[in-house]
Amino acid sequence: MKQEIKETIVKKIDKKDIDELYGDGDIKEAAIIIKNGGLVAFPTETVYGLGANALMPEAAKKIYAAKGRPSDNPLIVHISKTEDVKDIANDIPELFYTLANKFWPGPMTVVLKKKSIIPDATSGGLDTVAIRLPESNIARALIEVAGVPIAAPSANTSGRPSPTKASHVFEDMNSKIEMIIDGGEVGIGVESTIVDLTENTPTLLRPGAITLEMLRDVCGNVNIDPAIEHLLSTGEAPKAPGMKYKHYAPKADMKMLRGSESAVSDYLRSQIMESDIDTAILTVDEHKSVLLQLINENKKDNIKLLSLGSIKDMSSIAHNLFDVLRKCDDLGVKNIISESFDESGIGRAVMNRLKKAAGFNIIDL
Repeated sequence: MKQEIKETIVKKIDKKDIDELYGDGDIKEAAIIIKNGGLVAFPTETVYGLGANALMPEAAKKIYAAKGRPSDNPLIVHISKTEDVKDIANDIPELFYTLANKFWPGPMTVVLKKKSIIPDATSGGLDTVAIRLPESNIARALIEVAGVPIAAPSANTSGRPSPTKASHVFEDMNSKIEMIIDGGEVGIGVESTIVDLTENTPTLLRPGAITLEMLRDVCGNVNIDPAIEHLLSTGEAPKAPGMKYKHYAPKADMKMLRGSESAVSDYLRSQIMESDIDTAILTVDEHKSVLLQLINENKKDNIKLLSLGSIKDMSSIAHNLFDVLRKCDDLGVKNIISESFDESGIGRAVMNRLKKAAGFNIIDL
């Protein structure tokens, strides 16, 4: 569905109290676009979302067209208050309210049985709906003023690293959508945790800042969907965004290393010696900093380019990950080799995004 948009409007909104945002002129303008079936990108605490009226099939189809996203990949529906869930979901278990009281507003998405008001175009043809109440004041104000739930996947071209800055959105979405709300750099940097509540035992479908450990503290037993560890096959239907297709990927070919510290070190050393095309390595230095190192085609000494943060603080790695992957594209990197990291806490989300970016191309050493 082609849209006749010459250039996307960017509106800068400084962080404000949510009561101020309800009366903000740019929020009102964006809300009208959403309500009428247009597309607006906006910041959340996780990544920037590409929003459309979740109740309009044609609006949802515009999201898929703008992103180049497969139509069987369900969209997350964003709401402005917990009680809105009953308007779009059926068979709501008591556990939902326990989780919502603990983690909403925040970076947690729940999957529930949907009501017929949610069109198949929004749910990817499933009988379930993924729902989130974001913490971002800008996001919640936009949803509230629009007066409709907002379907919003990440505001990037499908498969590319998710956007954590408005400039990332503009790079991918200029002339494809009506407006971008620039609310500055996001806080968390990886997408929301997704937990399926349609069965007796909750199932983690996508790791995020609400960690498996945090969920188990509240729920007791939580299953882990196997799609976290591999891509779904062609015939399998994804239960949530990002489960079936390669995601979060830079333009470079990417692979992950898994093995002992000495085996990984030896492998990386061999790549530095033998590389004849631009290769970037995500590695940990002696100070426990995670660095992006570039080996150039002239075999000069590798250059320490960017720090993602400290291995002692995986939330810093999560915050910087997508920005650094996009910078690899800017640098013309052709290959990326990444070490593996500990998968406890938010490290599970970081490793999930790296594995997805690599298409689960993992070398066991």
